[in-house]
Amino acid sequence: MNKLKTTINKISPFVRPYRMPFILAILFIIAAAIFNAIAPMTEGLIITQLINDVINMGKGIEGASVNFGYIIRTLGILTCIYVFSAVATYVASFLLTNAIQNTMRDLRNAVQDKIRKLPISYFDKNSYGDVLSRITNDIDTISNALQQSFSQVINSMLSLSLAIAMMFAINTKMALLAMLIIPLSFLVTRFIVSKSQNLFYKQQKALGKLNGKVQEMYTGFNEIKLYGKQDDSIEDFENINEELCNTGFKAQFISSIMSPLVSLVSYLGIAAIGVLGSIYVISGLITVGNLQAFIRYIWQINQPLSQVTQLSSSIQSAFAAVERVFEILNQEEDVADSENSVKLKNPQGNVTFEHVKFGYNEDKILIKDLSAEIKSGQMVAIVGPTGAGKTTLINLLMRFYDIQGGSIKIDGIDTRDMRREDLRSIFGMVLQDTWLYNGTIYDNIEYGRFGATKEEIVEAAKIANVHHFIKTLPDGYNMFLNEEASNISQGEKQLLTIARAIISDPAILILDEATSSVDTRLELLLQKAMKNIMKGRTSFVIAHRLSTIRNADLILVINEGNIIEQGNHEELMAKQGFYEKLYNSQFGNEEQIN
Repeated sequence: MNKLKTTINKISPFVRPYRMPFILAILFIIAAAIFNAIAPMTEGLIITQLINDVINMGKGIEGASVNFGYIIRTLGILTCIYVFSAVATYVASFLLTNAIQNTMRDLRNAVQDKIRKLPISYFDKNSYGDVLSRITNDIDTISNALQQSFSQVINSMLSLSLAIAMMFAINTKMALLAMLIIPLSFLVTRFIVSKSQNLFYKQQKALGKLNGKVQEMYTGFNEIKLYGKQDDSIEDFENINEELCNTGFKAQFISSIMSPLVSLVSYLGIAAIGVLGSIYVISGLITVGNLQAFIRYIWQINQPLSQVTQLSSSIQSAFAAVERVFEILNQEEDVADSENSVKLKNPQGNVTFEHVKFGYNEDKILIKDLSAEIKSGQMVAIVGPTGAGKTTLINLLMRFYDIQGGSIKIDGIDTRDMRREDLRSIFGMVLQDTWLYNGTIYDNIEYGRFGATKEEIVEAAKIANVHHFIKTLPDGYNMFLNEEASNISQGEKQLLTIARAIISDPAILILDEATSSVDTRLELLLQKAMKNIMKGRTSFVIAHRLSTIRNADLILVINEGNIIEQGNHEELMAKQGFYEKLYNSQFGNEEQIN
């Protein structure tokens, strides 16, 4: 009961805007339930009349015959009752469907909006497949449960109440006996639900894990094939699939035995009422029609109880799904932007790190005291061993994470005093891991700045040395890229992301070894193009190959999260420190390879 109340409280804000259709639907459900409750009594009148007429005819009473006029009139009334019941059910279904689908749309939008506000750290701890499962599978589970269960649960409660009232109107003792069906069914249901609820949550969780594994396998398909890990991947998938199968079997099986157990209770009740009712008919305490109606009302008790038990699995799955969806909605969001935020109208690209302190966990500080000053238009190379904190520095610069101490300033303005959206609009990025979406090449370049003219897009493509390649394609700039952009090469994808960065005309460029995915001929052209687009703007280059950053204005050498050396190539080589050793070891390895 507490879980039901909690679930209703969670979902009610999304239902509230559509409360009028819900209320109207409930009124029509009530009308349909009333008509259904009247029907058995009306049928009983026909049977009672027929039996009385037959008995009178058997006794030879003069003028005795079947009262067809009464029977036909009663049949007409019964037909109207069934028609009105069907119409009311149809209208209620229409109103509910509309309201529920609008509610689910708002819930999806709320989850999507929430994801936009979540810190990057949330996605570090949760697989994309599991998050996707919550947005799609879990919300669909809630939608299906509401669509199937809402009207049936309300109708079942009303039918149950009305059937009990009609039974008491026929005979109190028989009604009291029949009432035993309800608490016995409730006890059976409560026992089964207590055993299966946790299993349904595990089932939804296992489904999320399965989606995460599938997403991981297909995004890393080439690597899995390359390293011959197909069997390992299949084994992992089969293990998770087996877990889903086992939890699903236990949840569904335990839930499925609820309906036959409830039906068994009802059958025993009908048998007992049949014996007692027959005695009352023989004694003249009730009519045959009333006994027939009473048994129909027992079925009207059994039917809602059976419906609720049959819906138990979907209802319990919905409870588990609501819990998972609201785990996202209740997550702590990014630190809110300052109410008095500052927007740089004409950013110059001066960047200052002042005693920056940061750790992904507060008890494990990665950057203890980092300071550096970068002037507008400088090319800054960030070098260091793997795990030194190069990418972390870029993430802090764009406020993907908030620092725990010190400050990061752009043109003298603390980045925490700027809206994240305004801050990130200053940057352009070209990363090793390219991202292009399902659309035309033109659209993917324009993504850097919506509204750019065709001439500007073509010019950006020329600067990125990708224009000639695009013109060789059958549809040129109108060629569609598939979902993974696998219909062009990795190097060509990299060129398009560079063109996209160019069109955005950022004040600050971030390059993560942007030329690493192209061949030697294109790399030379790209390096020339990159020099052109870096003119007049600050650029940060995360360097893996030190030979590519000799001309950098400033090199920041990072190790264990701190800048241990800074200067240009000649200055750092002259110091014969960490950079000099790092450079010579890499250069020596390259010579050996060559």
